[in-house]
Amino acid sequence: MNIDGKAWRTIWLEEGGRTVGVIDQTQLPHKFSTRKLKNCHDVAIAIETMVVRGAPLIGVSGAYGLMLALQEDPSNAGLAAAFKQLNATRPTAVNLQWALKRIANTVKPLAEAERADAARAEANRIANEDVGMCESIGNHGLDIIRGLTAARPAHRQQEPIRILTHCNAGWLATVDWGTALSPIYKAHRAGINLHVWVDETRPRNQGASLTAFELAREGVPHTVIVDNAGGHLMQHGQVDAVIVGSDRTTGCGDVCNKIGTYLKALAAHDNNVPFYVALPISTIDWSLCDGVADIPIEARSSMEVTHIQGRDANNDITHVQLCPDGSEGFNPAFDVTPARLITALITERGVTEASQAGLKKLYSNI
Repeated sequence: MNIDGKAWRTIWLEEGGRTVGVIDQTQLPHKFSTRKLKNCHDVAIAIETMVVRGAPLIGVSGAYGLMLALQEDPSNAGLAAAFKQLNATRPTAVNLQWALKRIANTVKPLAEAERADAARAEANRIANEDVGMCESIGNHGLDIIRGLTAARPAHRQQEPIRILTHCNAGWLATVDWGTALSPIYKAHRAGINLHVWVDETRPRNQGASLTAFELAREGVPHTVIVDNAGGHLMQHGQVDAVIVGSDRTTGCGDVCNKIGTYLKALAAHDNNVPFYVALPISTIDWSLCDGVADIPIEARSSMEVTHIQGRDANNDITHVQLCPDGSEGFNPAFDVTPARLITALITERGVTEASQAGLKKLYSNI
């Protein structure tokens, strides 16, 4: 994707593949800066503090983290220690474990001297595959948006297609293109008239900061709304579809995504608004079926609830306390949307109903 005329990915190799560069997402949207990750510990901290975030990008970052670890200690003990450290950083997003296992399985049969180079090559493959999958998700989602456009009555043909999204599932959450935003980028570049409702997505405001930042750079018309406005807009016919991402999708079609997604799905269901989830295969956890019961939900610092980050009058990024002294905060980072509330899943292999049968049909070779 483009920032000020320059094409960027969210993660890349530097110094001949010895270090990793990333966009520091904690500084967005007010400051665009990059950060160099020199070792496994740097990557773990970057994931924990959400310098990098979004399930697909977390997975790719973890893969490069193992590569960096193997450059320092290619032994089995070094591999195991780095795997454990990285895997503990974000427990909900299944992409992380998926990518770590893929790197580990690649290097285990090899001599220690070969492991770092093999890990680098495999991590690069994972990153490039992510770009390809996200672009394919965009193409399949574009077909849905075209269908929504064609299905409108004649008197509404000149109006924009209005899509609501929650949190950030754009290119900043992946290596490039994104998941939920990929169809929107494809539609915008195809000349389709559309408008995006951007949930602010408390408590970290990743919609108001990251999604709005992306859409503005791409030139996509959008409006930031408070999280609780979505249902109101749906009641008044102002939303044609909801498209969100996923941090973990069960083999039966339940979807775990940023806290508040479930409420949007309920509102969409009550107002007959189609609710789509865009995700790559790396987000599917085939070992689980009941997402509500079985997906571990990360609880983050209460500071993210009691305080808010923004830019002050001096253009400095600062934190401001919202709550009175002594008030506690509770901060579950995700919730689970049951498959019954999901119109369809948009994957790199096509669109399917949110069910075990639908997923197995698309991924019959898994």
